[in-house]
Amino acid sequence: MAFDFASHGHSVRLFDFDQFPATIAAVAERGGIDATGGLLGFAPISYSGHDIERALDDAVLVVAVGPAYSTKPFAEVCRPHLRAGQLVLVCPSSCGGAIEFKRALGLDMRDTSIPIADTSTLPYAVRITAPAEIHVYVKLKGGLLLATVPAADTMRVLAEVGDVYPAMRPAVNVLHTSLQNANPMIHPAISMCSAAQIERTGGDLLFYEEGCTPGVARLMEAVDSERVALGAALGLSIARDPDVGFDQGYMSEKTYYPGYMTAPGFRGIKAQPQLDHRYFNEDAGYGLVFMRDLGRQLGVPTPTMDAVLTIVSAMMGRAYVAEGKRTMKQLGLDGLSAAGLVGLVS
Repeated sequence: MAFDFASHGHSVRLFDFDQFPATIAAVAERGGIDATGGLLGFAPISYSGHDIERALDDAVLVVAVGPAYSTKPFAEVCRPHLRAGQLVLVCPSSCGGAIEFKRALGLDMRDTSIPIADTSTLPYAVRITAPAEIHVYVKLKGGLLLATVPAADTMRVLAEVGDVYPAMRPAVNVLHTSLQNANPMIHPAISMCSAAQIERTGGDLLFYEEGCTPGVARLMEAVDSERVALGAALGLSIARDPDVGFDQGYMSEKTYYPGYMTAPGFRGIKAQPQLDHRYFNEDAGYGLVFMRDLGRQLGVPTPTMDAVLTIVSAMMGRAYVAEGKRTMKQLGLDGLSAAGLVGLVS
């Protein structure tokens, strides 16, 4: 995102925590980022370092990019320096991201002094290939949603990012962006079914091309149908992920199989090097836990999500449900009906 905003003429400052020095130092040394693939060239970055005050000073838009477990730390480090009128975008939501960020700032859910938005997914499939270098497999052509909490400021934030993401569209609310996130449906299922080969080879397999077989695709579809049902209980039309993947430009057909296996946008993407990775720790430990808990609050059964969480927890020697990293109570949403939830974030 830093490369893309900078290549569109925006002045970009890049921050990360002290415990992650390598990428920040490489960008600072080079003075910017090189990209190959779907985005090409060099983009200058005006600052790359660990000084959050310098990074946020007079910024119009603050973008917090990272897995679900980074949202609260980013909010906490930003809190002393954010000012009324600045815009915040949590990318991606990873299920409740804008709500988590807002609570960590100590703001009431209805406060609009600092509009906080999140997106349904990342705008790219991208990997770091070398210091200060990225390879973009695809930049999304559609199927990318944004909403603020409350939803009244959605169009304001959307206008701010529109030159970089012309395909981005307004979501109904942040429950919509949370449930349109399909990573909890894709990543845990393929990782769980490919676990032996991931551990044996250190991830020497093509995650989608070799990991998505007919049986794995049926498991993904079962999880996806539960996600769609959660949306229906909230009055939201949640699209099946193959339909979204086709609109985004990842996939050439709207099927679970062979759609993911043959998807041009996933071609060449390798598996993670070990199971202790965000595909389990984030997409199961946050995403599926959130959706399971929402289902219990709304009275929507999630038996396949429950089963995946049980098996993945056993494989990792953890108890993702008991850890409760992203629950309705943790987000301050427990006890609300479907109508109450929608009313709170609208």
